[in-house]
Amino acid sequence: MNFKKTIALSLAACAIIGLSGCGGNDKKAPVSADKKEITLGITPGYSEQIAEFVAKEAEKEGIKITLKSFSDYVTPNQALASGDIDLNSYQHKPYLDAFNEKNGTTLISIGNTYLAPLRVYSNKITSLKDLPDGAKISIPNDPSNGGRALLLLAHEGIIKLKEGTDPVKAVVGDISENPKHIEFVELEAAQLPRSLDDVTVSVINAGYAKSAGLDTKKALATEDNTSPYVNIIAAREQDKDNPNFKKVVKIFQSELVKKYINDNFSDGLVPA
Repeated sequence: MNFKKTIALSLAACAIIGLSGCGGNDKKAPVSADKKEITLGITPGYSEQIAEFVAKEAEKEGIKITLKSFSDYVTPNQALASGDIDLNSYQHKPYLDAFNEKNGTTLISIGNTYLAPLRVYSNKITSLKDLPDGAKISIPNDPSNGGRALLLLAHEGIIKLKEGTDPVKAVVGDISENPKHIEFVELEAAQLPRSLDDVTVSVINAGYAKSAGLDTKKALATEDNTSPYVNIIAAREQDKDNPNFKKVVKIFQSELVKKYINDNFSDGLVPA
């Protein structure tokens, strides 16, 4: 069964216009507790594959999950806030918090799913020890993942951040030491794999790395298990107690799904 559907053209137009004015309408009435047809927003890669497995398990419990695939990180939250989808599963809480702060929305996490570590990739060097002076590094341009990338590079000793910097909100301007004179190229997360031929290294989100066929074994660095960036299932605040949404969370966190993740993505994901 094919659970994937493409996002509506109107949402794409909304993304072009920008964040303001498209994401703030999340005050609709709660979804009916009897609703057993749930639309779940996802992004390509791990998020989509795991959601497809979850959807098959949910069907056994009488819940039909229809997936809507988005090509970026902004429109899934816009679609959730506007009521075009019921839930989404692709992001971590720091990203959701940043989206809420910027857009005046009240989307919330209703459950953890897995950690999808950021990794450093390169088509030009095989070790960060070989990073040349003046190298270009591409990182995500969204507030939380950009800070996350900088935190990973700081952990690897490439840069230092100003003392007291909030890693969730870190920006390039918070770098206090840059001994190799790194030039940072900030791009939408989906564009990062395509930037590998133009930069020395790139810090890439797991889902987009998977979609691009990148080999995690060749990554030059990986977030460790101390990372706070565990992925979540997001809902509108008024739907936090919806019983069928809670069932979907329970399925995501089941031993069956944990085994599926470990069997198929042991090189990329950590069940949460």
